[in-house]
Amino acid sequence: MNGVVITVKDYKQIRQMYLGGISQREIARQLHISRNTVAKYCEGCAVPWERKVPKRETTVLTEEIVAFIQSCLDEDERENLKKQCHTAKRIYSRLVVEKGFVGGESTIRRKVREMKGSQPQVFVPLEFSPGEAMQVDWGEATVYLRGKKVTIYLFCARLCSSCAPIVFAYRRQNQESFLEAFVRTFRFFGGVPEKAIFDNAKVAVKDGFGAHAKKQAGYTALSAHYGFDAMFCNPAEGHEKGLVEGLVGWSRRNILVPVPKINNLEELNLLLERCLEYLKHNIKGKSASVGVMFENERLFLRALPGYEFETAKCSSVRVSSFATARFDTNDYSVPVSYCGSNVSVKGYAESIKIYCKGQMIASHERCFKRHTPTYKLEHYLPILELRKRAIFNAAPVRQNLPPEFLDWLKSHTADYKELMQLL
Repeated sequence: MNGVVITVKDYKQIRQMYLGGISQREIARQLHISRNTVAKYCEGCAVPWERKVPKRETTVLTEEIVAFIQSCLDEDERENLKKQCHTAKRIYSRLVVEKGFVGGESTIRRKVREMKGSQPQVFVPLEFSPGEAMQVDWGEATVYLRGKKVTIYLFCARLCSSCAPIVFAYRRQNQESFLEAFVRTFRFFGGVPEKAIFDNAKVAVKDGFGAHAKKQAGYTALSAHYGFDAMFCNPAEGHEKGLVEGLVGWSRRNILVPVPKINNLEELNLLLERCLEYLKHNIKGKSASVGVMFENERLFLRALPGYEFETAKCSSVRVSSFATARFDTNDYSVPVSYCGSNVSVKGYAESIKIYCKGQMIASHERCFKRHTPTYKLEHYLPILELRKRAIFNAAPVRQNLPPEFLDWLKSHTADYKELMQLL
C-alpha cells in the first residue's frame, strides 16, 4: 500500500495491533503498509485526517515585488477612498506593466490577502430600553405623479426598542419636510423618545459630523421644543442606524411595488396603512409582536408639548401689482383686493399659505420649479370683470383652463358678459 492514502479504518487497525503488542514490522507485513507509515501512526502522534500542506516559497515573490505591493496598500491608506483603491487584480496588472512580473495573478491575490490581514466585519448586537431612542433616515423611491415618472423622498423613522415603523413621502428633502416629518412622527407614536439617531445630512447638520456635529437652527429649536437629544452617526457607518436602514429598503420593496400612479402625495396613504399592518409582525428572536412591544414602549415615551412646532419657513413680503406674493423665487397669487398689502408667507413641505393680519387669504400647492408663477383663477375674476378683453390672454386663465376649452369659449361665446358668466 505504499503511496496509498491511509484511511481511518487503516489507522484503527495499526493502533489496535500495536497496542496488542504486535511489532511494527509484523503490522506492515500483515496490512501491506510500508513500515515507515506504520511507524508514523502507531504511537498516535499523527492522524490521517490532518495532513500538513507543505508551504512552498514562491520564488517570483521577490523582496522588490512584496515592497511594491506594500506601497500600493500604503497609498490606499493615505488616500482613504474606500471606493477607489487598489484591488489585487489592479496590483497584478501594475506589476506586469511596471515590474515585468511573470508569476500568476492567483499568487498576487494570495499575497495581498495575507498582507491585508483582512478579517470579516463584526458588529456588536445592540439593545435599547423602551422609549430610549429612535432611528431616522431618508430614502429615495420612484412614483408616477400625474403621469410623470418622478423621484420622491421617504422619511423613515423607527423606535429602537419595539421596532415600530412610520414612513412619510415628500417631494423634496429640505428642512421644511424634515421638521414636518418629525412632528408627524411624534404625533403618530404619541410621544417622544429620549434621543433621535440620524446621519449627517445638511437638513440637520450645519457643520461637522458624528459627535462633533453642529445642528441646524431649525433642528436645534425642534429638539428643544420636544425635549429629545439629537445624535449623529459617524460618516460611512450605516450600521449605527441599521434598524431604519432596513426600513428604507423594506418600504421600497413591499409598499411601492408596483410603482404607484398618483395625482398627489396624499394618495400615498398606503405607507401609513402598511406601517400599521407591520405592527402585527413578529420579529425573529422577539418575545411579542411589534404592536404589543409598541404599546409597552408608548408608556415610556415623553409627553408631547402643549402645541405643535411650527415647521414652515416664514417670510414677510409686499403683494405685487400682479396680485402675487413671492416665496423662494416663485410667485403665488392672492385675491386682487390685497394688492400692495404686506403679507406673511409660510412655506410648508408641500404647500404655501399666505396670511394678512392673521387671516389666511390664499393657499397653494408648493411649486418646486424656479421662477414659475402659480395663479388661481378665482383671485382674478374681479379684475377680469373690468378688463374683459384681456380674458383670452390672461395668464391666470391660460394656466387654469385647457386650451381646448378656451377654443370652445372663443367659438361659442357671443359677448364678454356671457364669457364672464361662464368663467
